[in-house]
Amino acid sequence: MVQYCPNQFDTTFGALSDATRRGVLEQLARADASISALAERFHMTLTGMKKHVSVLEQAGLVRTEKVGRVRTCRLGQRAMDDEAAWIEGYRQLWAARFNELDKVVEELKRKEKTNE
Repeated sequence: MVQYCPNQFDTTFGALSDATRRGVLEQLARADASISALAERFHMTLTGMKKHVSVLEQAGLVRTEKVGRVRTCRLGQRAMDDEAAWIEGYRQLWAARFNELDKVVEELKRKEKTNE
């Protein structure tokens, strides 16, 4: 299994646990946006969106830049390679278990046909 930093994982998965924050990431993958534009798009207050963006920023998933009165958000520099590798390890584990289960089911079906 992949070695990981629990704090980094907690921060990342905590940020991704909210549907609005996942939506913000999807939006920013298409184009940079101001916090006010994001708040409008997600039908929430500016204060609420600032809190969501702050969580994403702490996880390194979003970065912001203030120019004048406008704070623009864009995707952060940090990729989620460690998190993806951790998930992939479990995907492989479950795929192997399901393959073994398929073999058992096929064997039971074969024995059932033989006993008929």
